[in-house]
Amino acid sequence: MIAFGAFPGNPSARLPLTAMHFRKPFPPSLPVLTFAIASFAVASAPLPAAAVAVELPERAPLPSAAPAPPPPEPKPGDLRQAAIPIPQPRPPRADRLPQKPREPREPFGPPAPPKMLPDPRSDAVRPARMPPAEVACRNRLEALGAAFQEAAPEVSADGCALPFPIKLSRLSKSVGVEPDAIVNCATAEATARFAADVVAPAARSTFGQDLAGIVQASAYVCRPRNGTRKLSEHAFGNALDIAGFALAKGKAIDVEPAPPEENAKFLMLVRKAACGPFKTVLGPGSDADHARHLHLDLAPRRNGGTFCQ
Repeated sequence: MIAFGAFPGNPSARLPLTAMHFRKPFPPSLPVLTFAIASFAVASAPLPAAAVAVELPERAPLPSAAPAPPPPEPKPGDLRQAAIPIPQPRPPRADRLPQKPREPREPFGPPAPPKMLPDPRSDAVRPARMPPAEVACRNRLEALGAAFQEAAPEVSADGCALPFPIKLSRLSKSVGVEPDAIVNCATAEATARFAADVVAPAARSTFGQDLAGIVQASAYVCRPRNGTRKLSEHAFGNALDIAGFALAKGKAIDVEPAPPEENAKFLMLVRKAACGPFKTVLGPGSDADHARHLHLDLAPRRNGGTFCQ
């Protein structure tokens, strides 16, 4: 190792120090001490004149304002999203004509039924006391053995009206009605007499059995005639649809377009005899709506005529 030290008599001179300047050999820690002394001497020495005259290069002027710091990095789990620009609508074209406003759509579901035509019977008013004609009709029903109960009056804004309905459960002591039928008293009496005078004898002559009951498909219903706006006779409790007959020994006879031969004979006798006691008689063959029942009603007709098909 070479060290530098001051020369005696000239402090500014720096000469290398070698081992010959020391009379004793270097101790083990002396090289480190010698290097430290030499480093201090070099650091404290004055700079040469040429070094002092050196000028530093000019620095670029600092900007007037510091640039904005970059946005912070999103942290894990930060669910905030950058704002999405909303697209602006296109301006209307000058060559495009204005469109007509759309008509409002009808609500979903079946269209409302057309308003029914008025009927003189729609204005029927239920008086406080039952009219004598209604009382007399009920007395005749009881004499025939029919079973019935008074029912609540039926009145509708559509014109349907049944001020004095009855709930008919039996036509006689031996002939029932299934299910119970809501009709006016005149229809109940006509049906009871028809069963006793026509249906029961036809059952005995054709099958050798007594009539046990009838199966009704429709009685009072507030509706128009099919395909028209005119109120049906059902809307006044003035009609009864018979779908079948029951005999005492369990035989059932259904009204249908092509019944068995024996049943067809019985149904033909009943259907022909009904034209007279009832003003309207419709059944299989007249139209599709009456293919599986006999429609019987007391609709008033001119000169007391009938309509049977």
